[in-house]
Amino acid sequence: MKIIVPMAGRGSRLRPHTLTVPKPLIPVAGKPIVHRLVSDIAKVLGEPIDEIAFILGDPAFFGDDVVSSLTELAEGLGAKASIYRQDRPLGTGHAIMSAKESLSGPAVIAYADTLIRADFNLDKEADSVIWVKQVDQPEAYGVVKLNDKNEIVELVEKPQEFVSDLAVIGIYYFKDVGVLKNELQYVLDNNIINGGEYQINDGIKRMMASGKVFVTGKVDEWMDCGNKNVTVETNSRMLGFLQKDGEKLVSETVTQDNTTIIPPCYIGEGVTLRNTTIGPNVSVGNGCTIEDSTIKNSLIQTQTVIKNANLHNAMIGNNAIYDGKFKTVSIGDYSVLE
Repeated sequence: MKIIVPMAGRGSRLRPHTLTVPKPLIPVAGKPIVHRLVSDIAKVLGEPIDEIAFILGDPAFFGDDVVSSLTELAEGLGAKASIYRQDRPLGTGHAIMSAKESLSGPAVIAYADTLIRADFNLDKEADSVIWVKQVDQPEAYGVVKLNDKNEIVELVEKPQEFVSDLAVIGIYYFKDVGVLKNELQYVLDNNIINGGEYQINDGIKRMMASGKVFVTGKVDEWMDCGNKNVTVETNSRMLGFLQKDGEKLVSETVTQDNTTIIPPCYIGEGVTLRNTTIGPNVSVGNGCTIEDSTIKNSLIQTQTVIKNANLHNAMIGNNAIYDGKFKTVSIGDYSVLE
């Protein structure tokens, strides 16, 4: 089994946090998004992963440190890491075809801006499985249309009239991903473009038209990491799941002085907390110092200093300094103080 992970986008909706760190490597509950996604998919599949192919963008942004992190992730799951580059942002289909050398045999394709919780047996008799989640407002999503055999017969983007309430979440299984490769090659060769880009859906629709059987795989939870607010919400939800799973979330190296931690919270290594209340639903990365503060429902990355703060629904990046009694400020592009 292979896992193919397109992750070449710059994550513009999550700026300023993605100006220096690719969105899939933003930590949620103490672990980068792509690390959680791939590990959870491997757990659901329940079988050995031979190869994980990562499709990255510009090497100036997705540099050696990113490649090293992803290689470590793959090897930790007993798989070979393959690194590909999408040289131009020409859509989901184009991104997948950037990894054409790895497109053979059974594979899962997963876009690295979402997290899942799932527990089910993969239907390997079908030609493909498309993961979906039941949603309240299907008109805001791409959804699947089913026949009376519960097979997927159509993909409909943001339907104005009700088709179904099963939204496509961006994770797919193919019994032979080489079939998708052939159909996407046709899409590229014949310049079939939707929304100005080459889309995976056009390859999938050609597979359906040729008689391939598509079924749904339903996830219990689908969590987005598209922008700051939903990423903070996803962090809170993930902390709750990890607490129920019995994971140890607070490092033994945390220094506490007159501090209260209200679970669930993730507190990384080497963190110092003084005269502070943390939680619930807070993640604090390695090496941070927080003093004289109250913080809840927030996500703080690494090596950051926070003083005199009262924060809720906050997201603070790496190597930042925040003093709630500030009089002098230096704030870059896309920053928000409310």
